[in-house]
Amino acid sequence: MAEKTIIATDKAPAAIGTYSQAVKVGSTVYLSGQIPLDPATMALVGDDFEAQTVQVFENLKAVCEAAGGSFNDIAKLNIFLTDLSNFAKVNELMGRYFNEPYPARAAIGVKELPRGSQVEMDGVMEL
Repeated sequence: MAEKTIIATDKAPAAIGTYSQAVKVGSTVYLSGQIPLDPATMALVGDDFEAQTVQVFENLKAVCEAAGGSFNDIAKLNIFLTDLSNFAKVNELMGRYFNEPYPARAAIGVKELPRGSQVEMDGVMEL
């Protein structure tokens, strides 16, 4: 098996469990799920869906950069939503962060997410 490199940055929330922010194996980076925690305070950014989603994108962006990549390097993005009626808003906000060609993506409705978050995202990046 290829060597694993742990990716960590203080520009994204610290892990709140037994996981790393990201793990690089070869040229592939596996990004752990990010919820809308402010990296400085580790508090949820609030109840507004748009604000939460923007914070999740910013957290993911920070981990991508710490791994030596960017959103352009994400091959697969998974989005978990507690309310699928926010799907159109996710698409709008994703358009601010991603350029074509877009990554493969899944948007999944879930009952609940950690800390009462409304959105969580993880992904796979190829450098």
